[in-house]
Amino acid sequence: MQHFAQLYTRLDATTSTNDKLAAMQAYFAVTPPEDAAWALYFLAGGKPRQAVRTSQLKALAREAAGIEEWLFDECYQAVGDLAETIAYVVPNAPPQHVEMGAGSDNISVDNTATQDAQAVGLAQWMQRLSALRGMDEQAQAVLIRSYWRALDAQGRFLMVKLIGGGFRVGVSKLLVTRALAAHAGLDAKVMAQRLMGYLDAKQQPSAAKYIAACAEDTLVAGHSDVKNTLPYPFFLAHALPPEHSAHTPALQAQLGDVAQWQAEWKYDGIRAQIVKRTIDTTSQVAIWSRGEELMTERFPEIEAMAQSLPDGTVLDGEILVVKDGQVASFNLLQQRIGRKTLTKKVLADAPVGFMAYDLLELDGQDLRSQPQHARRAALAQLLAAHSQWLMSPVVPSTSWDDLAAARTQSRARGVEGLMLKRLDAAYGVGRTKADGLWLKWKIDPLSVDCVLIYAQAGHGRRASVYTDYTFAVWNRTPHDAAEAQVVINAIQARVPAPPLKSPLGDSSTAPLQLVAFAKAYSGLTDEEFKTVDAVIRKTTLEKFGPVRSVKPSLVFELGFEGINTSPRHKSGIAVRFPRMLRIRYDKPLHEANTLEDLKLLLN
Repeated sequence: MQHFAQLYTRLDATTSTNDKLAAMQAYFAVTPPEDAAWALYFLAGGKPRQAVRTSQLKALAREAAGIEEWLFDECYQAVGDLAETIAYVVPNAPPQHVEMGAGSDNISVDNTATQDAQAVGLAQWMQRLSALRGMDEQAQAVLIRSYWRALDAQGRFLMVKLIGGGFRVGVSKLLVTRALAAHAGLDAKVMAQRLMGYLDAKQQPSAAKYIAACAEDTLVAGHSDVKNTLPYPFFLAHALPPEHSAHTPALQAQLGDVAQWQAEWKYDGIRAQIVKRTIDTTSQVAIWSRGEELMTERFPEIEAMAQSLPDGTVLDGEILVVKDGQVASFNLLQQRIGRKTLTKKVLADAPVGFMAYDLLELDGQDLRSQPQHARRAALAQLLAAHSQWLMSPVVPSTSWDDLAAARTQSRARGVEGLMLKRLDAAYGVGRTKADGLWLKWKIDPLSVDCVLIYAQAGHGRRASVYTDYTFAVWNRTPHDAAEAQVVINAIQARVPAPPLKSPLGDSSTAPLQLVAFAKAYSGLTDEEFKTVDAVIRKTTLEKFGPVRSVKPSLVFELGFEGINTSPRHKSGIAVRFPRMLRIRYDKPLHEANTLEDLKLLLN
């Protein structure tokens, strides 16, 4: 644990890519395989399952520190991170030895032993922490108290992160792959292929898997001579710079002749690879998500379709809900994803299909080094004999103006914009330009003007600044500024706003009010956040734990990728990926948008 904690600290303390690479290489060079296997899992983006409830961790920390709940909450709000707060408030104590059996009935805590718990390896700590998940709260409390007494602040910080399910580290998987490849003396592309499937939560990291990843042999998972159903590393697209999105001359200057590019619609689904290979004389199908999650059982329709593909085939594409021959919205797919049991009704309400847009392997041969146009031709030839498969259509064009015009149709088609792929591009690894180039040319977000009504402090470096905001729109259009001011005065006085009669004499007009509909915490610069923070502190009306209600005074333009009805929200509306586009200092409160405006965007 100590070595991993030191690595985490080094990585967290620098923004230098070279320093991060050096830190990881140094760690892998001296760490036993069983510990390095778990470190690799977490560094590459693996998430630990939550073993202990957050409320219990808070209660035990308050007990250990001997402080009241209000004081702990104040500390938490100041720090902005639960694990860091616990690491600070729980006092250090002499180390002790902890032994634990497989279950809650076999626990032994030796308070007299002097073994330094920091020297216990990461793998052994993961066994201890995983065992907590099956224990009752009393047994958990005994061990957690013991662990905290045995660890220093740095160790406690990591421990809480690992049992709370919130561990993250500031390195990309591509950077981790480079570090491990350098340590093993392998090409980074080979290492990237070997690590595919390493994050699958169904398979626990092990010394054997780590050793296999670093082995000298040159077999690469995914080729016909390796018996597995692992996918290839996904090739990821770069976003087209915003300044080029609306100006076709800029596109011409940046990207050259449009004839060098293949344009496709950007569908809103689940990126996946379908792998069909023969393993020990048996044909097997595997469906992998971009996040390296094995999803075969969740999409039985696609698994059944894939049985008709020739062995040694790997398709890249998008899982979509397809009803009556039309691609449905992501909202319907999301409802299906949330189901634990796939009943007949669920399968009937949200039938899925696969929109293929690349062919990575055919007859067991890796096609990724072939140019985009050659892979596309091979994909078309393959799917011509399998009519049940969808193939991503090419958007015809003779100029960038043609594509710009086609992009304006995206929302009506239910897509996110266009994908641009160089015809000579190979299929790369991750988000790289070394092997070719894919660009995503997304449509401009939907947007509304809304009013800030609640705020909460951020986390990490923004823990002392209010950055997480709740926004509201009017339930109807205010008659004028005076009517809106009456509502604002009532909010400030914390009393219901008096109902006003319509100036047109319509007594059925609903009382005016602000209705919360979205939360957002991104889109502003640090300086803008500081400016808004100052306003929030001056206009706070009430505090509800970490949340402050504020007097409505600021209008924001809020952008979002999609909008759907939602019975779970008071407004009846849910938006996807909301972010702040700008502060509308120029717009008075009564001119903010309404619920009716949001409902119109549904269409």
